[in-house]
Amino acid sequence: MTNKVAWPVRVFRFYLEGFRSMDWGRTLWAIILIKLFIMFVVLRIFFFPRYLNRFDTCAEQEEYVSSELINRAANQ
Repeated sequence: MTNKVAWPVRVFRFYLEGFRSMDWGRTLWAIILIKLFIMFVVLRIFFFPRYLNRFDTCAEQEEYVSSELINRAANQ
């Protein structure tokens, strides 16, 4: 009788064993994590400003978002 293991578990084990047997496995993971940090943290700071921080209350934020949506829909 075969042991049926879910495919996500098999994929995870495949990659886990593959990186364990590599000489450069930890270095590659470090590079991957550094690249993800740069993509999601550093680039967000410079290219995705937080427009809603200038408002004090949630009501002001909601008003700004709704007016922007209406204005952009009207300008299409």
